[in-house]
Amino acid sequence: MSFVDTHGTVLALDLGLKRTGVASGELSIGVAHPLTVIHAESTDARLAAIAKLIDDWQPVLLVLGLPTHADGSEHEMTRVARNFARKLESRFKLPVFLVDERHTSTAAESALHERGIHGKKNKALADAVAAQLILQGFFDARLIA
Repeated sequence: MSFVDTHGTVLALDLGLKRTGVASGELSIGVAHPLTVIHAESTDARLAAIAKLIDDWQPVLLVLGLPTHADGSEHEMTRVARNFARKLESRFKLPVFLVDERHTSTAAESALHERGIHGKKNKALADAVAAQLILQGFFDARLIA
């Protein structure tokens, strides 16, 4: 499925068991921005918060970070993310793209630290910035492909 010439909003998610970072971007521009962090420990609460974002932003597709070990091998959160992607597709009837999210959380925290954002403020923003990095990776790969 190619979205090279498509316009529309994209929402990206950095899935966590307690916090899920959210970023947005426009396909025609290919620039991602951090949006918010969902604080929810249950799948139902997380999906309800995502439903509100989908109603507000009307995305044409979703991007979900796919966590793996540094060497690319899968672990428990990889399975959780794949299952969550299936739930997103089923519930919202939108295409969901899985994007390698290795090192995005570390890169997000480092970028915030460089800008003088530390401690609780860093934690609060890091998940949204990680989602931004995931979405930017999707946009950049789409332009190269």
